Amino acid sequence: MSRPGSARSLSRRQFVITVAAGSAAAAALAAAPLRLAAEEPKTVEEAIKLLLGDKELADGADVIALDLPQIAENGNTVPLGISVESPMTEEDHVTAVHIFADGNPRPDVASIHFTPANGVAQASTRMRLAKTQNVVTVAEMLDGRAYITQAEVKVTIGGCGG
Repeated sequence: MSRPGSARSLSRRQFVITVAAGSAAAAALAAAPLRLAAEEPKTVEEAIKLLLGDKELADGADVIALDLPQIAENGNTVPLGISVESPMTEEDHVTAVHIFADGNPRPDVASIHFTPANGVAQASTRMRLAKTQNVVTVAEMLDGRAYITQAEVKVTIGGCGG
């Protein structure tokens, strides 16, 4: 028997129902990563199509500037700088830059979103590269245009080519 103000004891039926509900919730949460993993794109092309649909991509060599090392001695921390040529006004600005690595198990590395309040469309970060590969960058503009560019980064171990 419980007294007023003391902890309430559960009947056997309430205990079984609570445990069953908890087990069902745990099973649903455990299955969630499996569903998400099945939906993850395996290639850069799939990731871009999932992100942009059938939108046409223009050559971004004159619009997107990538600051990447040609050779990275440590693939765990590869520095990346990005800048996109844009007036950054309310009428014309970069809305997002998406970064992909074509040799990583998950090709999508990062998405960076911009507004005119940024003033300039530039950012820097570090990323992990599994091996020598292309880093692909897509810039989305407010008016719907999209630009793509890429650069190869050679990942070495201890500075030795490989």
